[in-house]
Amino acid sequence: MSERETWATRVGFILAAIGSAVGLGNLWQFPFKTATNGGAAFVVFYLAAVVLVGFPAMLAEFVVGRRTNVNAVDAFGELGHRQWRVVGGLAVFTGFWILSYYNVVGGWVIRYVVGSVTGAYFADPGGYFGAVSSGPGAVLAQAAFLAIVVGIVALGIEDGIEKATKVMVPSIVVLMVALAAWVTTLPGAAKGYAFFLSPNVDTMVANAGSIIPFAVGQAFFTLSLGMAIMITYSSYVGSDDNLVFDGGTVVVTNTLVGVLAGLVVFPILLTIGAEVTSETGGAGALFVATAAGFGSVPFGRVFGVVFFGVVLIAALSSAISLLEVTVSYANDNFGIPRPYLATATGVGLFVLGLPSAWDTAWLTWFDRVAYQVFLPLSVLALVLFVGWVVGHDAVDELTRGTEGLGPVGPVWLWTLRLVVVVAILGTLGLGINEMFLVENADFFQPF
Repeated sequence: MSERETWATRVGFILAAIGSAVGLGNLWQFPFKTATNGGAAFVVFYLAAVVLVGFPAMLAEFVVGRRTNVNAVDAFGELGHRQWRVVGGLAVFTGFWILSYYNVVGGWVIRYVVGSVTGAYFADPGGYFGAVSSGPGAVLAQAAFLAIVVGIVALGIEDGIEKATKVMVPSIVVLMVALAAWVTTLPGAAKGYAFFLSPNVDTMVANAGSIIPFAVGQAFFTLSLGMAIMITYSSYVGSDDNLVFDGGTVVVTNTLVGVLAGLVVFPILLTIGAEVTSETGGAGALFVATAAGFGSVPFGRVFGVVFFGVVLIAALSSAISLLEVTVSYANDNFGIPRPYLATATGVGLFVLGLPSAWDTAWLTWFDRVAYQVFLPLSVLALVLFVGWVVGHDAVDELTRGTEGLGPVGPVWLWTLRLVVVVAILGTLGLGINEMFLVENADFFQPF
């Protein structure tokens, strides 16, 4: 079996974890989850979910990874509970499932970067999306995006993932700040900011029951929880790193990019006169709406290249982490050279992603299954394990390297046991209801 790699630097780990979190969950889903769930009301609940649910759950994944220094499946056996290895298996499967259609969206982004350079989508944004989002062209674009991801992961932790994310993450933040500054000059900026940043208390109270579960689900997706990523990445971490500080840095940076995405997208939408309602969302919403905006504002072609370039970088940084989860498991158990593992896994992902590439209805179905069932179920199982099975040993692991933070360990443990579990159960219940129990349930729609 080959010697296990580690991060060359602590900064490398933090940037890789940020790169995993800062992906299409922020730049593709977050603005349109906001649009479909009450605007600023959703933002308030989402921020609360990130702090009260997402951050404690992320620390739980960090604890399991660093405590064991193995992949996400074998980690549960290393902790003395082999029967819980199924939890790690579910997380790995969830990440594989998500990456299969994530690659398809990554292929769309490549086409939009090219379309921004040529101006191909300016005349008919909707028609352009229809042409690039499905069929043979989408299959080829999916393969191109996946080939880049496989190539980076094949190079390894230090030479591939760490070096790539050290460039990607600062680039995302700098370019998003530049775009946010540019949209302040647009005519619809004030209305966009009001929709995104001015919550209506009546809306929050009246719709809390429907908004909160989606806010919690968005927190899981955008923080890369439930996919074994943070377990895998933290398994390469040194024993004295401050996990609370590292996790807080990831959460703050990730949330900042999500907010910047909203500050960019909503002013563009309202500048072109788009009606921001519950019908604004959808798999192609980001692409059609922003493409229309770039086609109607000064220097739109330049800013289109920058915006979709940022989305491409973010998509790659997250896809790298998702692929690494499966490669890490196989590398730990079979000792097969990393390039072969990355390539073989990439082939499997390409095959599973073919339905999503051929028809966007299937991509939507894959996304709903992941978002409403797999993610909350995976996070729930992990949180129950860390909170109630590992218990105080998890506190001991978390508090290594956190001198001076007071009773952070016990507070975290009981937050995990009570607040996080209740929030996930509510999210999972809503997801199962929407997927299987209501009339025209989501699960049966593509069939």
